[in-house]
Amino acid sequence: MKRFSSLLAAAVFAAAVIAPSVSAAADTWQIDPAHSAAQFSVTHLMISTVRGEFGAMSGTLEYDGKDVSSIKADVTIDATSITTRNEYRDKDLKSDHFFDVAKFPTLTFKSKKVVPGKAGAFQLVGDLTMHGVTKEVTLDVTAPSKIIKGMRGESRVGASASTKLNRQDFGLTFNAAVEGVGAVVSDTVAITIDLEAMFTPTVAAPPTAPAKK
Repeated sequence: MKRFSSLLAAAVFAAAVIAPSVSAAADTWQIDPAHSAAQFSVTHLMISTVRGEFGAMSGTLEYDGKDVSSIKADVTIDATSITTRNEYRDKDLKSDHFFDVAKFPTLTFKSKKVVPGKAGAFQLVGDLTMHGVTKEVTLDVTAPSKIIKGMRGESRVGASASTKLNRQDFGLTFNAAVEGVGAVVSDTVAITIDLEAMFTPTVAAPPTAPAKK
């Protein structure tokens, strides 16, 4: 009996220690395309910055609302939505000189791990697929905003991410040279992603009354 009591006490102690470390399941948040965008910038003629953006983005985030380590991202960007506010340049970017959107209409990012940082900021490591090429990239992400209630009662949260990549790594190799200047467009591309995501809890349906016999 004494041995049983000792084993029971040990089991209770282990449960007390282990239980707090088990995190609640993360919720699935939907990216709000109306309030999210992916912007990019490159250097033109090595003297000025040209900016553009992809206006159409969709996907999901897994997040428990507290721990950034719970975050997982699955994002799709519509390559055909690219704009730099210049029709001629946009047409060139959509052509096989660059993104070849007829063949590769989307860009995707799927996260693989989170590296926590200071003051709630973190790095999100994942696979970016662009122009048919998949490479691992690391996004520097700001601490998520506090969760607020939207106009329809849904929960909302926001964050921004940034990184730099070499477009040559993704097969975007087209360029031209100007005598005495060099490349027309830089290989380094700076990327900023602004996300707003929303979550609406699922309301359980009331139990069905048993059928009368």
